[in-house]
Order: sequence, then C-alpha cells, then structure tokens
Amino acid sequence: MSKNNYIWLIYILLAIVCGILGYHFFLLEKWINVLLFSALMLILVILANSSFLSQITKAEKIIQSIIKKDFSLFPKEKGSELMNSSVQLYYQSKNEHLSLSSYKLLYESILDQIDTGLMILSETDKEWKVFYVNPTFLNILEIPKYNSWKLYATKIPEFYKIIEETNYESWQEFLDISIRQNAKQSFSMRTKQVKNVQHSFFIITLESVQKIIEQKEKLAWNNLMKVISHELLNTLTPVNSLIQNLEYISNQDMVNKDDQEEMKESLMIITSKSKQLLNFVDNYRQVAELPKPILKNVSLKTITESAVDFLKHEFEKNHIQVVLNLEEHFVSADVKMIERCIINLYLNAIFAVSEKEEKIITTAIRSQNNRVILTLTDNGSGITNEIKNKIFLPFFTTRNGGSGIGLTLSKSIMEAHRGYLIYHAQEEGSSFEMWFLQ
Repeated sequence: MSKNNYIWLIYILLAIVCGILGYHFFLLEKWINVLLFSALMLILVILANSSFLSQITKAEKIIQSIIKKDFSLFPKEKGSELMNSSVQLYYQSKNEHLSLSSYKLLYESILDQIDTGLMILSETDKEWKVFYVNPTFLNILEIPKYNSWKLYATKIPEFYKIIEETNYESWQEFLDISIRQNAKQSFSMRTKQVKNVQHSFFIITLESVQKIIEQKEKLAWNNLMKVISHELLNTLTPVNSLIQNLEYISNQDMVNKDDQEEMKESLMIITSKSKQLLNFVDNYRQVAELPKPILKNVSLKTITESAVDFLKHEFEKNHIQVVLNLEEHFVSADVKMIERCIINLYLNAIFAVSEKEEKIITTAIRSQNNRVILTLTDNGSGITNEIKNKIFLPFFTTRNGGSGIGLTLSKSIMEAHRGYLIYHAQEEGSSFEMWFLQ
C-alpha cells in the first residue's frame, strides 16, 4: 500500500484521535485544550478531503482522456484501487483504439485499390453523411470529396436524385448518367442498406458498363487467341517439318522407292492437317458469322420433339432412356437455329452419359415469370469445377475429336434470340437451361 495514495486515511484517523481528546478535555472543562484539538481536528479533516479529492481528480483525468480518446498520457499504477483500475482501463482502451485504427487503415487501403466505385453513407440525426468514399468513385463521377452528402446535390444532381428516389433502400439497376453535361454514360449501380442497433449505413457501388464490357471483351479475345494460336501451332509445326523434309528429298539427284513412299506419306499428312485447319476455320466462321434469326411464332415442344426424332438412332444405339415432360408453349424463334441448339445439347448429354450403366436424359419445358424455359438434364459424369467456367469458350473441348463450338454456338443462338443459356451442376450429371422471352 502506497503512503501517498492513502495519506487521507491517516489524516482521518488523526482527526478522530483529536476529536476524542477534545471531547476528553471538554469533560474536564479545559476550554483552551478543547479549542486547540477542535482546530487541529478541523485542519486534519480538510487535509484528508484535499488528499482524497486529489486521488479522484487524477482518476477523473484518466477517465476523461478515455472518453475524449486522448491517449497522449502515460499514467502508471500507484497502489490505489481507483487509480490502478483507471490506468488499466486507460491502456485497454488505448490498445483497442490503436487496433481499430490499424484495421480501419488496412480496410481503407484495400478499398482504395479496387476498380469499383464505392461510397458509404452513415445516418446521424436523420441526416446522411459520407462515411467513406474511394478514389474510383470520385474519378468516375469527376467530383471532389465532401463529408456532407447534401453537398453532392449541386455537383452530381442527376445521381443525387436517383439515390434520393431509392429512399435509401437496397436497389440494383443499370442507368445512364450525364457527367459535367457531357454525353450520358451507362453504369451498373447497386445499393444496400445495413442497419444495427446504433448505426445505419447505405452502401453505393458504381461500375462503368463500358469498362465491364471492355474487360470481358479483352478476356474473351485473349482466351480466343490462345485457342487459335494453339490450334495453328499444332497444325503448322508438323506441316512445316514435313515440307522441309520434302524439299530435302526433292533436291536429291535420285529419288529411290523408299523416298517416294516417304513423300507420299508426308503429302497425305499435309493434306490431313490442311483439312483439319480448314475445319477449324469453318467452325470459327460459324461462330463469328452467325446469321440473323428469322423469327416466327413456333411451338417449342414441336421443335424439341423434332430434335429427339433426329437423334432417335443415337439414343437407341447407346441405350439411352429419353424422358420428355414438355408443356405446350409458343416462342418467337428461328426453328432451324433453335433445333440446332437443342441437338448440340443432346449430343453433349449423349457423350456425358456414355460411361454410365443406366443412361437417362430428361427434357422439360415450363413457363416462369413471363419466360419459357427448356431444361435438359443428364445423369452423366458432370463437369468439374476446374472447367465449368470454360465450357462456353470457343473451341474448348474435353472430347477427343470434338470441335469445341457446340456450346459456344448454342449460347450465341440463344443470345441472338434475346434469351440465354445457363449451366447448372447437379448432384449427378449436368443441367442446361434455355430461357426464352414469352
């Protein structure tokens, strides 16, 4: 126990002793001694009070620094329980504050690097303020950084009005915004409101549609060029080697029978590789030069039954059970193109179930939310997670002798019909869905 921290207690004890002595002299009617000890007792009480208040003042100073988050002090424990508890609380709060500051700096550094525009608003006293905004958001809208959300009303009035109209609730939409009175640009915007007991946040993310398209196109072209380069090298490298060999043989004065046979084999290989390359180019042309569909109001059920009938021999030869659950729905479509799309999906399914003992391919047609959906499901080997993002890439195939354009062409056909083709993994096998506008 520190003497300095508990000196007020010593003063109190001495004051009590002086009070007892003063009372004793009062009984003896020694008035001078009574006055002396009474005065001494009063002085000791004042000193005790002063000493105690001093301890409280130090503890209060530490607590106030915690409240105001002023961690510039370096207090030490001095023996008093009040002081020791205050000091411990101070350093605990200081460590928590430093940890939060470090995490905040880390998160902001990460968010500052992302290509998506991000703004977070926080609600205080029914007024929205800017909690965080990253440089990408400011660059997209070409605006300075403000702490007050209302200040953006004059800088980006069109955008501000859109946010106000969402009533600060979760929302997702593509929108056109004019920046600095220039031509309108398309953006993908998502908003989300996050609430807890104490705080309410409104998160806004903004992406340029043009930038998204450019990135997707660049990725698609890179993947396509890799495939084309691979195919050309695989074809032309052996052809080039064979041509050099033919050139060597032809430069000889005498060409014997063995050389003639070698020349014949080389020419046959060159012919085969040339046909392979021509097939590759023709497949590419089919994908790149897809004709515009001739739309008619047709029965999707009839088209599907026609595709099944076309492949009837393949189903029977491979002992495949075909299950049809086809509702009658009419769609605006090009009959030949949609039939080709369905046949491509059936051919993939036939290959997928080839190693199964019980082979089942199920086809269903249904209507949902003004959409007509054809679902083709097989119980085959399925598609692994490693390649599921590549199945729609041109010329990507896992099948020996496959062209790799079946799914690409099918997807392009559906997009030409303003629909889309979706893949879903199943517990056993795969499922493809063709979505049509009704």
